Amino acid sequence: MMNSIKIRLHVGKDGILHLEIPVGITDKELEIMVIYQPLETPTQQKTPEELGWPPDFFEQTAGCLADDPIQRYPQGEYEEREPLE
Repeated sequence: MMNSIKIRLHVGKDGILHLEIPVGITDKELEIMVIYQPLETPTQQKTPEELGWPPDFFEQTAGCLADDPIQRYPQGEYEEREPLE
């Protein structure tokens, strides 16, 4: 039976990751596979261009419907249903 455990750890200044994972198994050999992915610490928000938006997209489109506002028309009556038991 194969199990997976996802944990988040910090690597110290020595560059060595120390794992202590209780697995609830005693006196047995285990095969362990470690896959790691460095996480970026968000230091500054990305610009719209870095997120894939064209340059000045928001400046060019903000307020473009001011002369023709979106209207939500009446939705009609809702159907009465029997209550769930």
